Amino acid sequence: MLKEVFNKPTKWSMMKQLIMKEIDDLVIGSLGIVAFISFFVGGVVAIQTALNLTNPLIPRYLIGFATRQSVILEFAPTFISIIMAGKVGSFITSSIGTMRVTEQIDALEVMGVNSLNYLVFPKIIALMLYPFVIGLSMFLGILGGWIAGVYGGFATSTEFQTGLQVEFIPFHVTYAFIKTVVFAFLLATIPSFHGYYMKGGALEVGKASTTSFVWTSVAIILMNYILTQLLLSK
Repeated sequence: MLKEVFNKPTKWSMMKQLIMKEIDDLVIGSLGIVAFISFFVGGVVAIQTALNLTNPLIPRYLIGFATRQSVILEFAPTFISIIMAGKVGSFITSSIGTMRVTEQIDALEVMGVNSLNYLVFPKIIALMLYPFVIGLSMFLGILGGWIAGVYGGFATSTEFQTGLQVEFIPFHVTYAFIKTVVFAFLLATIPSFHGYYMKGGALEVGKASTTSFVWTSVAIILMNYILTQLLLSK
């Protein structure tokens, strides 16, 4: 499938419009739900950390430290990607699957258009902007943690900011964005595969969407394990 995606490209004038439409549907359309979830989960991480620091000898700046580590290393790149597998992945599978059911893909082939390039390539390019979404998720997750920690009375603003800075390893951000790029590729290709090669009618479109969500989530979790082992283990 991937070989065909990059073969016989559609004219750039048409492809440019397709890419802009996919950016609007897949990236910009997801910002709201990502922002909402990230902000409140960051707050929950900060509160749960604070409530578990029962020993008065433990410094309060650990609230900021735990929030930073949780959001940057796992929550933003991995769990947001699994949520996106449900939102974006199901949208991709159902839209391509509907085209298959209504024979629009067959019509593209009859007109001499490489349907895989026409349908899948713009989605891959659009989701290369996915790291921007994850960067926003990181920022809002930490902001939510700061607001919950400071205004909840668990730590002062200075203590939280100290926790954000203590033992900070810049490569952790790089690691998160490397994972994000890989997950973006999975989000674009696996749902497209299930939508393009599905058979049947409208009922099967729903089944294909569910199946693509499951397999995309499994692939993200497996790649998360492999990339963590490769990039962080010493």
